[in-house]
Amino acid sequence: MLDPDAALKILEDFEFTPRVEVVPTGEALGRVLAEALRVRVDSPPFSKAAMDGYALRSADGGDRYRIIEMIAAGDVPEGADKIVRVEFTREAEGWMTVTEPEPYANIIERGENLRAGEALLDPKVLRAQDLGVLASQGYATVPVSAVPLVGVITTGSELRPPGEQLASGQIYDSNGVQLCAQAQAMQVRRRNYGAVPDDPKRLAAAVDRALRECDLLLLSGGVSMGDLDFVPDVLKDLGAQIVFHKLAVKPGKPTLFARRDNSFVFGLPGNPVSTFIIFEVFVKAFLCRCMGITSEPRVVSGTLAETIKRRDAKRLEYRPVRLEGRQVVALSYHGSSHLSALREAEGLIRIEIGTDRIEEGSELDVRLL
Repeated sequence: MLDPDAALKILEDFEFTPRVEVVPTGEALGRVLAEALRVRVDSPPFSKAAMDGYALRSADGGDRYRIIEMIAAGDVPEGADKIVRVEFTREAEGWMTVTEPEPYANIIERGENLRAGEALLDPKVLRAQDLGVLASQGYATVPVSAVPLVGVITTGSELRPPGEQLASGQIYDSNGVQLCAQAQAMQVRRRNYGAVPDDPKRLAAAVDRALRECDLLLLSGGVSMGDLDFVPDVLKDLGAQIVFHKLAVKPGKPTLFARRDNSFVFGLPGNPVSTFIIFEVFVKAFLCRCMGITSEPRVVSGTLAETIKRRDAKRLEYRPVRLEGRQVVALSYHGSSHLSALREAEGLIRIEIGTDRIEEGSELDVRLL
């Protein structure tokens, strides 16, 4: 079994030069900025008042001033070096009297926030506030990385689409919906090819088509050691190179990663908790790399609410948890098929190889979902 951190390094070391698209700034939410952008204009572009008040020259001294004119909010008259807040004054018959000392200048100087030519944004997933910053600098369009197309194939003769009537021995295909939703949350394109029965010829035809059409294929099920686990052999027969197969991770030990030309494949376990967690930790990292950035999970710290014990500490484990304030509560679930346990999951904790016990009150990092 490959060490999970070694697998992550393999994924993050792939060299990609993403194709660049130019899109309107207002449509770039969630897209990956493809190149570093610089400040175009000083911010603010002129010296401006930080609040409503009276502009004056502090060198004039005194507490009483004749009001000369009213000007638009933000403007600072030439020669003025101080704004006295309205609430620190009294106005009557064309005169302003300072009733309380103003300790601050209350003027934002030209370029105080940003100077033209400075770094503005590095490649990153663009958030709403980033789009505001770009618009404030006059960027009507922005260069973004092209969005990968992710294909999803689930395997198993027992699988039926949600909504159909189940016969004995059949289950609903939750992984197809779940994987597409996880891809959608990353703002990448996705194509669900549906469930393929346990037939190597039909599986090979579906995989071959998906590899020709997609940048990344996610296969759910068929990667373990059972008689109906055809995925590894099918990939080899189709000319794919298996980069790694089996990780020292729980859940998700059978995970496979392969490449054919410029298309890539993750073979994921069939159990839905495994599939969900492997996507969050490994597939996300690879998709970020495809778009030219490094995956940076959001992490918070907290204290463990109740001692965790493990019988098998030979694998790195990602365990789902919920948060109650700063308390970290490990969810109880009955193995990696217990998908409904994820209803309460707000994050994952990482339990290292060799760690069979974590005491109540221990400080933990939680990877937010």
